[in-house]
Amino acid sequence: MLEIKNLSKTFFPGTPNEHVALNGLELTLKDGEFVTIIGSNGAGKSTLFNAVCGTILPDSGTITLNDKDITFMPEHKRAKVIGRVFQDPMKGTAPTMSIEENLALAYSRTHSGPLARAINRKQREFFRDALSRYGMGLEDRMKTKVGLLSGGQRQVVTLLMCTLVMPQLLLLDEHTAALDPATAEKIMEITNSIVQENKLTTMMITHNVKSALTTGDRTIMMDNGQIIFDFSGEERANMSVEELMRLYTDKKKSEFDNDRMIFG
Repeated sequence: MLEIKNLSKTFFPGTPNEHVALNGLELTLKDGEFVTIIGSNGAGKSTLFNAVCGTILPDSGTITLNDKDITFMPEHKRAKVIGRVFQDPMKGTAPTMSIEENLALAYSRTHSGPLARAINRKQREFFRDALSRYGMGLEDRMKTKVGLLSGGQRQVVTLLMCTLVMPQLLLLDEHTAALDPATAEKIMEITNSIVQENKLTTMMITHNVKSALTTGDRTIMMDNGQIIFDFSGEERANMSVEELMRLYTDKKKSEFDNDRMIFG
């Protein structure tokens, strides 16, 4: 279970560039829950992921993963229990290393002991079997440098690197946004297969509202560093893109009217 309480983060405080990225955010994910996250640019989505991963430290609040406080845990230690796939297919892998070398590097992070000098036969067969499940022929290209792969192929490798040993939490940071529609659909099929089969607790940022409402179990919308809508169950199933956009517009108009009353 992931539990986030009163999480706040302000960049450049006390300067003309001050920006409140997270504003007392509260969020709880149950084990195995798949939550999609939407919101405009600057809503705080990526800052939330960075805080959970340890890339940045919050100003206040707590982050608890499976009853362990990870709020100030070093990023490299969180990497053993949190997997993250980025929008840019070039991130998350070493482009000059082969597929099997990248997989071995990811595998070694979750196992004690130093990285072996050579990949043994048992590991190679394990990697081949894992790749073959996704129908992209990558199991026959184990020696190929990752930098020579297409964006979709690279995202499959990154997904597999994150889930060779199942993390406690998987973060998908717009991981299909840079792909063409057909490839994005294939990557989402693979993603859903991994998440559902392993009951993996997952958060996914997306700008595709339709996909957000049909993927996973729950959809939240962020704005100004807070969660303003949280839909699940029948309410989410009956929610259309148009209705969600109307709710968002009405809320922003109400906030604008309130601000105008305060500052008018």
